[in-house]
Amino acid sequence: MNGRYLLRKVTQAIVTIVAIVLLMFLLFRIMPGSPDRAVKRPNITIEQVQALKAQLGLDKPLVPDQLVTYVRSTLSGDLGYSFKFRGQPVTEVVADAIGPTVLLIGLGELIAIVVGLALGSLSGWRRGGLVDRVGNGVSLILYSMPYFVIGMPMIIIFAAGLHWFPTSGMTTSGGSSDAVSQLVDLGSHLVLPLVAVSLGLIGGYSILMRSSILETRAEDYITTARAKGLPDRRVLWTHAFPNALLPMVTWIAISLGYVIAGAITLEVVFNWPGIGTLTVEALDSRDYPLLQGIFLLIAVSVVVANLIADLVYGLLDPRVHA
Repeated sequence: MNGRYLLRKVTQAIVTIVAIVLLMFLLFRIMPGSPDRAVKRPNITIEQVQALKAQLGLDKPLVPDQLVTYVRSTLSGDLGYSFKFRGQPVTEVVADAIGPTVLLIGLGELIAIVVGLALGSLSGWRRGGLVDRVGNGVSLILYSMPYFVIGMPMIIIFAAGLHWFPTSGMTTSGGSSDAVSQLVDLGSHLVLPLVAVSLGLIGGYSILMRSSILETRAEDYITTARAKGLPDRRVLWTHAFPNALLPMVTWIAISLGYVIAGAITLEVVFNWPGIGTLTVEALDSRDYPLLQGIFLLIAVSVVVANLIADLVYGLLDPRVHA
């Protein structure tokens, strides 16, 4: 990878992040209402409203005063204070929700990548066969189904009906303080949402990988490998799979970038205390500083993931440097 390519990609990422920061500043100031009205206080006086506006800096000119203050605070890591969580710093509120989301969506992504790529490879390699017809059909069904459509029947059947797993939450309230018992309790709460998010992601990876394998099958080096008498399985996993994986790099990296965002509908259905549930709570209470912090974190995560994908792709395929 040459330095010019690296510099160009890093510069593009920085410019994109700057544009996101400015967009966040404008977005939350053109929304209906005012952040000072989001604080639900009965019988609040005009003087109290003016004092709150002064505290939030809303009494100053939008440009340059509020913009300069916002940019300076963002660069220093100060994203303000949450209205809903009684003045707790936004960074602390978001940090508490990141762990559960990364645990759930991160594990789901890893499972989906392994299973989806394997299923897509077999479907594309045996096009028209039983594996292709069943695998591609199942993948299309899973890809078209929202997370909550997958999750709600699982709760009804395996939680409310069979009582195999808890219905919601991340842990049991008032559970044992023993570390092993806590880990088992966490695992039992994790099973249903993890299966739901994994199934929801597998379809997309499988469909894209199948398409990539179909294109790779027509390449000359695959024909040459077969002409040498190599076993069909070896041709697939040694020659076709690594090359078909190249177009998937960007998709996988961007998908991993969305791990921070979580799956809002899934987390709400399972009452999972992650970023998705936190976003709904912030929207419901019109907690503008918290929403601003969440959206900024998600956007930057996706930009960074895309940058990593570009750099990895550049290492794998030197032709993109041109």
